[in-house]
Amino acid sequence: MAAALMMACASYGSAGGPADATWHFAVSGDSRNCGDVVMPAIAAGARANQAAFFWHLGDLRAINDFDEDFHALHPNASMAEYLSTAWLDFEHNQIEPFGSMPVFLTIGNHEVIPPKTREDFVVTFADWLNGAAVREQRVKDDDHDHKLRPYYHWTIDGMDFITLDNATPDQFDAAQLKWLTQILRNDRHDDAIRALVVGMHEALPESLARGHSMNDSPSADAGLQVYGQLLEVRKSKPVYVLASHSHFVMENVFNTPYWHEHGGVLPGWIVGTAGAFRYALPPEAARAKFARTHVYGYLSATVSPAGVDKKNPIQFEFQEVTEGAVAADIVDRFGAELVHRCFQENAQN
Repeated sequence: MAAALMMACASYGSAGGPADATWHFAVSGDSRNCGDVVMPAIAAGARANQAAFFWHLGDLRAINDFDEDFHALHPNASMAEYLSTAWLDFEHNQIEPFGSMPVFLTIGNHEVIPPKTREDFVVTFADWLNGAAVREQRVKDDDHDHKLRPYYHWTIDGMDFITLDNATPDQFDAAQLKWLTQILRNDRHDDAIRALVVGMHEALPESLARGHSMNDSPSADAGLQVYGQLLEVRKSKPVYVLASHSHFVMENVFNTPYWHEHGGVLPGWIVGTAGAFRYALPPEAARAKFARTHVYGYLSATVSPAGVDKKNPIQFEFQEVTEGAVAADIVDRFGAELVHRCFQENAQN
């Protein structure tokens, strides 16, 4: 993975040396339940679009119960057997289909359901949390910082991609806020950084999905603080905010009365459509620019070359993955019945 990521950074430019052509990346989240069926199709779409990387916004496996796809392959497995192999199952069935494409991981709330912990997540996925671009950026920020964390950032072509950790009620904690404040301060004063993309599992507070977001958390005030900091950055540079957690896709998620009255609306998406049990849209979805549920898919992002469309250098478009896009070998492995059930029944009524 590290070699592939270094090649990607070289191909698409670094913060100090922008690329001279458009390029793409892909984002989705919440691949529990039926992710082993859906994610290979997402990977195929991302590869066909020559995406530079895939960014997973958290909730890899259910952990609180058997994932339906896992149970189809291992109908007689005990819960202990499931818990000991669930993340390995994710690696084999959901990461490996991306081949040499770099994959970045975000911690979600299902990654810390007991007996799993944040520390387990960091150890298990260390290779992805400490890829070459992440490691080099961390040392560039502080040459004495060698600590692996579930929050981190990396830069490609003047784009700063920031992964945050709000998987538990205590986050964002003081240490993460201090780290983020410094990153945002650096970005504001770095002429090589032309835009920021901030990804996390739960949407920041007061979104159109406020009923299932950081509004649920005791640390909602910290989420409001982060939003305010991002508004400050947006005065001089574009900022995009991505989340999953809610199992639908929605654009312009901060188009709420609260944010119109408290500083402004940041461009934001929720894309929890990588295999998880699909939720009904909230009534507030009528304010969204685009909103759909009972769908699977990912955001395909197109990045403009430096100097082109400076105010909005990234265009996001939802790419739906249909049942027909599931490869024959996946259907053979999991069974046509499960695949059909994942697409037709994995949802609230």
